Amino acid sequence: MDRLTKILALAAAVAAMQMTASAQTYPDGIIDKTVAVVGNEMISISQLEEEVQIMRAQGMASDRNIRCELLEQMMVSKLFLMQARLDSLTVNNDMVESELRNRVDNIRTQLGGDENVEQYFNKPLYKLRQEWRQALEDQSLTQQMQMNVASSAPEMTPYDVQKYIEATDSLDLPIVPIKYQLSQICIYPDREAANLAVKDRLLAIRERIMNGEKFSILARIYSQDPGSARRGGELGMASKSVFWPAFSDAAMALKPGIVSQIVETPDGFHIIEVIEKKGDMFNARHILLKPEYTEEDRTTAFATLDSLKTELQNGAVSFDLAARFYSQDPATRTNGGQMADPNTGSSYFEIDQLKPEDYNAIKDLKEGEISEPFESRDNEGRSGNTVYKIIRVDRILPAHTASFSEDYDLLMRQAKNEREMEAIDEFISRKIGETYIVIDPIFQDCSFEHEGWAEKIRTDGE
Repeated sequence: MDRLTKILALAAAVAAMQMTASAQTYPDGIIDKTVAVVGNEMISISQLEEEVQIMRAQGMASDRNIRCELLEQMMVSKLFLMQARLDSLTVNNDMVESELRNRVDNIRTQLGGDENVEQYFNKPLYKLRQEWRQALEDQSLTQQMQMNVASSAPEMTPYDVQKYIEATDSLDLPIVPIKYQLSQICIYPDREAANLAVKDRLLAIRERIMNGEKFSILARIYSQDPGSARRGGELGMASKSVFWPAFSDAAMALKPGIVSQIVETPDGFHIIEVIEKKGDMFNARHILLKPEYTEEDRTTAFATLDSLKTELQNGAVSFDLAARFYSQDPATRTNGGQMADPNTGSSYFEIDQLKPEDYNAIKDLKEGEISEPFESRDNEGRSGNTVYKIIRVDRILPAHTASFSEDYDLLMRQAKNEREMEAIDEFISRKIGETYIVIDPIFQDCSFEHEGWAEKIRTDGE
């Protein structure tokens, strides 16, 4: 027996003794004790319940089955973590700090401030940060080890992909939904005039507040943020990181009770009143107004687009040239109007990737046909800005079962994914078999994904 094995065996023996030792009472009548030992790593019921609490704080449901799934996930993570340490992998500190900030900010926002977080978890925030940082460092090592195991799977060749297709029932091959390749010509309404008009409206509302009218009442009447308007514009205590930078910068610069000047964000124009500030969190009221466009804007744009459509159909000008000359959308005009999914960069859109207005305009068109002018939204902000457009359907790919000739990349990714999952499953099964593991019998009714865990459940005689 080598030195490392002796250390692991000793640690496992100590952990096993701790599992049978007297335990402390945990809130809600739960007894806090070690419920699983994986090598020299222990998992306590309090750690498991804390993960359940985090899920609840983030709005996810939890039940006994979730606890079984969480326990298995935690034990699998321990297997990868142990191997990562044996392989001397290093923590990605940038990722850890970024994830920690996101987790803390999200939970603080969900629960409404530091005091509520500490009360919810029954621990000071600095202690929670320490524990979560350690958990995220472990997660960093675990993920790196998982990627290393996955990357150990042999690379896919076209021959492998063809064999995968032949060995897979056609019903199990992915269905590629109908896809569209589209080009557009966009015209925006007079933004400058609309922006000036909305600023004038906000200034008038701000003046009424300065003259004694209640911010909350005017927010209910005028704010175009439906989520906060019904609460008198109140947003609730939240981390500044969850807002647009211009909004949070303005709010953090205000003293409670002071109303801001007009603040512009991608959502529109705001005036803000801070209610309370604590560190980098604040609770504020706001009134949001968005630019509104006149019927004249719409009529003028539609007339221009309708004339363009006629010239395009008559062959007087190419769509590519018309888009470069007339379209006001900077993202598509330089490439002849061709649209691309902003999330993937693909020039093909599935139905659920299209804006409802865009899909309704092109759903009955054939290849080469051009839509009637219609009103849509661009990709700016959370809800987009008003834009008027026509769309040409460049190509339609009908829904079909994925094939080697047309969908090689998709099938290659699926085959590679299955090969990587096989490598990961083989690693987990092998490690379960060769690692000292003890699981508390309170989890004996769990249906674990990997069968090897069941053999590690301690019986009453152990």
